[in-house]
Amino acid sequence: MKTLLATLALPLALLAAPLAHADTLDALKSALSGTTSLQGRFTQTVSQHKGKPQQSAGDFAIQRPGKFRWAYATPYEQLIVGDGSEVWLYDPDLRQATVKSMGNALESSPAALLAGDNALEKNYLIKPLASKNGVDWFEAKPRQEDAGFSNIRLGLKNGQVVEMELVDRFEQLTRIRFDGVKRNARLDASLFRFTPPKDVDVVRE
Repeated sequence: MKTLLATLALPLALLAAPLAHADTLDALKSALSGTTSLQGRFTQTVSQHKGKPQQSAGDFAIQRPGKFRWAYATPYEQLIVGDGSEVWLYDPDLRQATVKSMGNALESSPAALLAGDNALEKNYLIKPLASKNGVDWFEAKPRQEDAGFSNIRLGLKNGQVVEMELVDRFEQLTRIRFDGVKRNARLDASLFRFTPPKDVDVVRE
């Protein structure tokens, strides 16, 4: 799969800028418990120590619990679909689809912030960060050592997540900006189902 499949992650819209750790956690729990779906657009930039940053853009949809769709439109098409029990990664250029169980790994990844349960304290160490350019930031560090990302930062403005930064174990930085986010809209169930087209190689992990 191409390197643009850098993350399965999307944050949930949060309700208020945190003033202290307890306030931050309460706001996160409140937002998660009150959010059933999210839908919108994203722009993603992946930066490495060497080489030109890779930029991509597309649409996303989330239906809690456990269902999500992360669709790249540019510079080429790719699709990630979580149906509640399995995750499909589809690359139409390669004519290949990879499928694997969500399993316990999802609960210790950033994807838990979008489609998992509300057990944030179990999976993350959370603390508020300094505000920058009108955006309030907080940090969520996975407690599990083998999580895909070593550091997650969410940026809030006017009570909604507008940016996300993720650092992986190789210090690769992924920045995501969100736009046109709709919260708790009715979403078509077909968004979270994937059937491989004919003549596509399916790899199970």
